[in-house]
Amino acid sequence: MKFRKINHMSEADHELVSSAVHEAEQSTDGEIVTIVADLSDDYRETAYVWASLSALLVLAAFALFPDFYTALAASFYGEWNHRFSNAEFLVLAGTAALVKWLAVWFILHWQPLRLLLTLPYVKRNQVRLRAVDLFRVGTESRTMGRTGVLIFLSMKEHRAEIIADKAIADKVAPEIWGDAMIALIDHTKNGQPGAGMADAVRQVGIVLTEYFPKTEANPNELPDRLIEL
Repeated sequence: MKFRKINHMSEADHELVSSAVHEAEQSTDGEIVTIVADLSDDYRETAYVWASLSALLVLAAFALFPDFYTALAASFYGEWNHRFSNAEFLVLAGTAALVKWLAVWFILHWQPLRLLLTLPYVKRNQVRLRAVDLFRVGTESRTMGRTGVLIFLSMKEHRAEIIADKAIADKVAPEIWGDAMIALIDHTKNGQPGAGMADAVRQVGIVLTEYFPKTEANPNELPDRLIEL
């Protein structure tokens, strides 16, 4: 699946976040990776679902009010007293349902509307899935002590995820990241995603310092820079 890259972070934001990561990692063996994406999924299934539901509603309407629709069709052709056979009625209903399906499917090619009509739990799941995929590719098991943490922000869904490698997950309960998540989301809502990511990095760094303090044998294994997808 390909995504069009849209930059949400300024050069100053990149510097702010990269500096926050570098500073946070000075006191911990943990490694923090920061990624910002415009969108986590294209949600094309949403268009198919709504188009199918609209077509079913058309068929239901024909079944509940057959006289109304046959009279409407007959008047359209100038034949007020035309009686439709069962086959003609099925063709009429099927054609109307198909036209409705195609119209809704075409309208929902407009991504903002498609995103608006996507159920919240679907967006939440897709953001989580993409965060996990990115974590597996760029963070998981890429440090000596398996102490990598991914902070992921998906802008158009207004959602974020924090995913930790095994050594951290074994010691740190997911709810511990609550302060970092709140900082990230609150700043982003106010139009300051860079400040939110930097603040989240600091909060994650505090937790990592408590559980995985810095040792001399641990090098900087993952890039400090903010990644935009």
